[in-house]
Amino acid sequence: MTALAVTLGSVALIGSVAGPAVADSSAALPIRSSGDIIVDGVHQRVFISDPSGGKIVATDYDGTVIGTVTSLPQADGLELSADSATLYVAVPGTDEIVAIDTATVTEAERYATGDGTDPQHLALAGGKLWFGYGSVGHGNIGSLDLSGGQTRVSLAQEAEGTWKDAPLLDSAPGAPDTLAAGSRQYYFTLGIYDVSSGTAGRTAFLGGQDAAIGGTAEDLALTPDGTELVVATSVRDFQQVFRTSDLSETIRYPSTHWEQRSVDVAPDGLVAMGTDTYAFFSPQVSIYKPGGTAPRRTANFTDEVGGVAHQTLLDHGDLAFAPDSSRLFAVTRNLQGYYRLRVVTDPAKAVTTVTVNAPATADRAKALTVSGKVTNTLGLPAGTTVAVTRTDLESPNGKALPAATVKTDGTFSFADTPPAGSKVTYEVSYAGDADHTAASASDTVEVSRTSPTLTVDKNNNVYAYASNVTFTAHLGTTYKNRTLSLYADTAGDGKGKYLVKTGTVNSAGNLSVALPLKRDTTVSASFSGDARTAPKTATSWVGAKVKVSLSLSRHYKTATVNGYTKYYFRKTTNPLLTTTMTAYPNRAQKLEFQTYSGGAWRAAGYDYFNLDSTGKSVVQLGGTHQTGYSMRVRSSYINNSSNDSVNSTTHSSWKYFTFTS
Repeated sequence: MTALAVTLGSVALIGSVAGPAVADSSAALPIRSSGDIIVDGVHQRVFISDPSGGKIVATDYDGTVIGTVTSLPQADGLELSADSATLYVAVPGTDEIVAIDTATVTEAERYATGDGTDPQHLALAGGKLWFGYGSVGHGNIGSLDLSGGQTRVSLAQEAEGTWKDAPLLDSAPGAPDTLAAGSRQYYFTLGIYDVSSGTAGRTAFLGGQDAAIGGTAEDLALTPDGTELVVATSVRDFQQVFRTSDLSETIRYPSTHWEQRSVDVAPDGLVAMGTDTYAFFSPQVSIYKPGGTAPRRTANFTDEVGGVAHQTLLDHGDLAFAPDSSRLFAVTRNLQGYYRLRVVTDPAKAVTTVTVNAPATADRAKALTVSGKVTNTLGLPAGTTVAVTRTDLESPNGKALPAATVKTDGTFSFADTPPAGSKVTYEVSYAGDADHTAASASDTVEVSRTSPTLTVDKNNNVYAYASNVTFTAHLGTTYKNRTLSLYADTAGDGKGKYLVKTGTVNSAGNLSVALPLKRDTTVSASFSGDARTAPKTATSWVGAKVKVSLSLSRHYKTATVNGYTKYYFRKTTNPLLTTTMTAYPNRAQKLEFQTYSGGAWRAAGYDYFNLDSTGKSVVQLGGTHQTGYSMRVRSSYINNSSNDSVNSTTHSSWKYFTFTS
């Protein structure tokens, strides 16, 4: 209960009652170094040796690691058996060659090559597994005969002093009895051997200390028929090609940088050459058709660190073609020492790019022009066309338009009249061919649409508490869509906007919904648009009053005066004023007093009093009560001032009273 003192000119508060969120690829490798890489086409796996980690890592063609074989100290050179069932690994740390089962990626057998041999590089030729072995200053060639069920190792196939390190080795299916060798550490030295007899008979030799070529053979690869040897040279800006018959030079594959570090030749003769450079961001890998003077394709591998592209390094022996020539694999490392497997798809094809330029905006049903360009380092055949697809609201899955012809300079253009508005996308696709990669690009036009008429009635109306009000949304002319969604957002319920009805408007364009209003509410109608008519939303705000009543008690009588009930109190009595109002957390009611003076009702004071959880407030009017005056009081909910704003301002009826002796 709250006590209130009243005088003729004011109301004084005494107290209160408390209330109750297939392309080129790259994948991380779990290695600390790279020794060699080889591709198993039968199982579609890539094997990489890690000398520092003493292991072999196997991945699929996407670079996903599928197996690891450990306990292979300084694991280096790799070779596959003809049937791809066995991977051979040179393991200098234990003077062994280890056989790995390629299907299960598990160790199958170990073959000792002799104490201190340090086998490092492998090649299969003449029915034997050949290995380059030796330490710094001393190298040679040995063989491992695995036929007949008994392992036989033959060392020192070359004269002492011919090789100053463990020579690189390579062989080719088209020349099964030819073995190529080269020195990676001492001078530029190459050797060709005939191994048909079971021993290595040298047939050609080039280099040594007196050779004028200089540098070292960082990597080498025989052509598929074995007639030529491609060599990556450490101090040249080209890769040299030599006849295997006499090691005379035939052609050179040019590069933009020195330090050729890696080379591989695909079964179809495609040549990949790699440089080890992190300057200038020039191509690290160049791919040539046999005998070509310009690269068919180039690749430059970078790693992004903190949003900035950083060059990576390509070491020797880090390139390998898939047996079907469909992919080129490369192992790179960044300057922080992290390794990745890079996959270049369709390496024989020159890369194509397509650009498309469409206007940013356009009018529906009016012609527009789209242009673009197809770029390829090899150029394009005369009469090349590109496919054109338009995607819009009328054709969400795309509609094929007439193909556009590419001019000799690679440019193209075409006209179109978009039948639908909103975002219209034009995609241009080049199919590619045996020499060119496929490519596509697109651009989007914002095409105009008409704006429909949309209204919701009852805006700014205020209704009694719990009134059942029907709202009607009206949609004007549209192209096809005649559906509206009606939403309500009721003040103070924490739900936000919620769907109350979705439906098709009637023949007059109207859709109605009836809602009981207990709080201020915003009703909105949403039209999603169609191919020729833009989306639109319309809203209507309506107010909802509260229920409020005020009763007086402790009076000794009532009488009807001028059509209203008047309450009479003894001046010694403190009236009780009881307000009942729609409840809401922390809500307060306003008690307002007036006195009749000079022929008019005049303000006599007011104050706010909290309601309890049931919406009730009891105030006792105390103080000295003067007799002979007509007074009145009412209780009100005032939006915002009553501690909330979820309803519209509402007043109770006036209660009239007076004090007598």
